[in-house]
Amino acid sequence: MTLLTALSRSPDDCPDAVRVSGRSIPGTHLLESATAVADRVHGLDRVAVSAVASLETVVAIVGALLAGVTVVPVPPDSGPMERDHILRDSGAGAMLAAADERVDGGTLPVVPVSLRDRSTSHHREPDDERPALILYTSGTTGLPKGVLLSRRAIAACLDGLADAWSWTPDDRLVHGLPLFHVHGLVLGLLGPLRHGSRLDHVGVPRPERYAAADGTLLFGVPTVWSRIGSNPAAARALRGARLLVSGSAPLPPAVFERMWALSGHRVVERYGMTETLITVSARADGLREAGTVGLPLPGVRTRLVDEHGAAVASDGTGMGELLVRGPTLFSGYLNRPDADATTWTDDGWFRTGDIATIAPDGRHRIVGRASTDLIKSGGYRIGAGEVEDALLAHPAVREAAVVGSPHPDLGQQVVAYVVGDRVAESELISFVAGLLAVHKRPRRVHLVDELPRNALGKVQKSRLG
Repeated sequence: MTLLTALSRSPDDCPDAVRVSGRSIPGTHLLESATAVADRVHGLDRVAVSAVASLETVVAIVGALLAGVTVVPVPPDSGPMERDHILRDSGAGAMLAAADERVDGGTLPVVPVSLRDRSTSHHREPDDERPALILYTSGTTGLPKGVLLSRRAIAACLDGLADAWSWTPDDRLVHGLPLFHVHGLVLGLLGPLRHGSRLDHVGVPRPERYAAADGTLLFGVPTVWSRIGSNPAAARALRGARLLVSGSAPLPPAVFERMWALSGHRVVERYGMTETLITVSARADGLREAGTVGLPLPGVRTRLVDEHGAAVASDGTGMGELLVRGPTLFSGYLNRPDADATTWTDDGWFRTGDIATIAPDGRHRIVGRASTDLIKSGGYRIGAGEVEDALLAHPAVREAAVVGSPHPDLGQQVVAYVVGDRVAESELISFVAGLLAVHKRPRRVHLVDELPRNALGKVQKSRLG
């Protein structure tokens, strides 16, 4: 089976089989233009792709994959240092970009991509262990690391999601996510080309664009769903959809409830990382509860351990680091054996660095990052996410982020950063103390104009304080 099964075997000839930022292309045209790219890059090991949201980017990525060449997406907003690092570290042999795009490929030759170029030649499917993508992590602890994602891992992830979400060729996928992360690129682009559904990438993910796209399957990050939930007309326009999916960051329970009330949909939440792809998800035919990310995908196993590596019970309350193993995991970090050595256990489990609970029925709840979201205060283990949810229940609070800061007596104290409307610090501290155990209340609350976020809407807690 080829990686892009549906596109390779039976491309959709509908004029808008793939639409990006208002421009459309039939599947046959996409396949032939991508094959023309494959003819040009065949024989290279890796190519970089300027990952702007455009049809040319789609053609470039598909063309390289058809040729068996590893794709290195380059974020269009990356600064010179990050871009130079990605191009140098990845070992890319060329840079692909739209013919009319001005792009800095450094010392690499730039291969122009045009929809006017077409070919009907054939390229053999490579070994399924060959890397399809090298995606670079956000680099919160240094320069970004290249994550090697094999064709086999991507196929396993997409097939597992097809099972969980009942994803079929009858779907029309709508989203406006970046084409250089797992969410927008693997799920949002390669998914439709594997399963045969149509794709409408709306460009900037504005509520009115989601509302007008007439999708059956819609992807968004929590910021997208929050903005749609704040636009009742747009939210109600999604009642005809089959499934709404949120990922890349936790979906606030208040947004979940608002979307349910307005659109009639309980949003599906799922969990994954660049290194693992998607490993856990709520199912289309299963229970969807705010704050839970569902069950492991087919073939994926999970377990919890404490800081000493001892097992944590799956009783719905015990918190531990989530370990995973299964067919969706990455092949390793590029040029970083030191990083590989620290992220795997001796018996082959990947350390996610995320703190979670697992209920007796197998449902997972992600508490947060072990490094920032598990707060040890006065002998207690406190999940930052639980405190954030309590703060968000206050009617004056729009956004909240909770961290642990050093404290001479407690070890760490709970500190909150809140975007809100005319609310006092003391009021919020008392409010949380009334909802949770008193020791979980914030000791300090900072009222701020906005929280620092990355391109996918994740709060960058390292920048708080």
